[in-house]
Amino acid sequence: MIHYSRRDNVIITHFRLLLIGAAVLLACLVSFGCDSPQQNAATAGRPVIAPGPAVEPPATDSSPSNAAPVKGTAAASAADSATAVEVDGAKMTRSQLDREVQGKLAGLAGQVPAENLENARGEVRKAVIDEFIVRTLLDREINRRKLTATEREIKEVLDTMKKQLPAGATLEEVFEKNKIDPAVMREEIALNVRIGKLVTAEMGTSAKVTDKEINDFYRKNQDQFKQPEAIHARHILIAKRPDDSAKVTAEKKAKAEELRKQLVAGADFAELARKNSDCPSKQNGGDLGFFSRGQMVKPFEEAAFSQQTKAIGPVVETEFGYHIIQVAERRAATTVKLDAETKKQVTAFLERQKKESAYEGMIKRLKGAANIVVYGN
Repeated sequence: MIHYSRRDNVIITHFRLLLIGAAVLLACLVSFGCDSPQQNAATAGRPVIAPGPAVEPPATDSSPSNAAPVKGTAAASAADSATAVEVDGAKMTRSQLDREVQGKLAGLAGQVPAENLENARGEVRKAVIDEFIVRTLLDREINRRKLTATEREIKEVLDTMKKQLPAGATLEEVFEKNKIDPAVMREEIALNVRIGKLVTAEMGTSAKVTDKEINDFYRKNQDQFKQPEAIHARHILIAKRPDDSAKVTAEKKAKAEELRKQLVAGADFAELARKNSDCPSKQNGGDLGFFSRGQMVKPFEEAAFSQQTKAIGPVVETEFGYHIIQVAERRAATTVKLDAETKKQVTAFLERQKKESAYEGMIKRLKGAANIVVYGN
């Protein structure tokens, strides 16, 4: 079950269909993290309002086919045999399409089993074609309305990206590691800013969220405003590795037991964590913040939720290693009230839904008014 928390800001990503570089960046941020008992580091201890559907090219009954044109009756001739897709005269050649498809398949190499890559080619091809169609239509509409993106607006997006990075990481490092051209990223951000303005213009006065809409959403979605039971805990981790010998494993467990003895005798937990823990939380004295059930691996969760507050629990073994846990405080299950802060969060969420709906409607309208021809192989 997904929940809502007033402590969380709803992060609205501007129409990630076209922010290809940013999508890659945000997907890669986790690579700068480290193992911990948390199963979902992005939401551990923080219930969040359920996001709306991701903005993707709206599906239509006339999805591009590899076999024949989807719109129009023109047949491929000798003059246009090199054309893969045409939008009101703007063309993508077959060679351009093949390069795009091959590039995206290469990017999937580490995520999709090799034997499935070829099977994915058809879907990737359709996605590239639709991306070209949508980008062409949006470019023309943006230029027709003379919408621009300022340097300040681009910087604001980059600053938001920086805030998503783990401590110590930089955008430059992420760009270099994932082979992202900063100049291309800036172009994609500028395009997204302009698309955001286009959608706002498309919505007009309907963008405003009313009190009735807020109250109705709160009343009909009570489950999303419930905060489950949670505990605030800290731990020390002595990490183990799959290739550790029996001797090394025994030594690590003994080290954990020794640290626990020191804690029971009155040693400072935060200090021992900073000096001995193998979890990134050591920088905060082992503090993991609040988390609810389902956020941690099972052995860790069971131990933490069964411990008494302030007690130094017995050493717990998980797939990550040996943990010494101390529960600082407990929070009972509650329902967030519809106060000013909650209304602010709901308003942001409903605004996002309206923008997504307007975007999808606009794309459908632009496609319907355009002459789009997709040629077969």
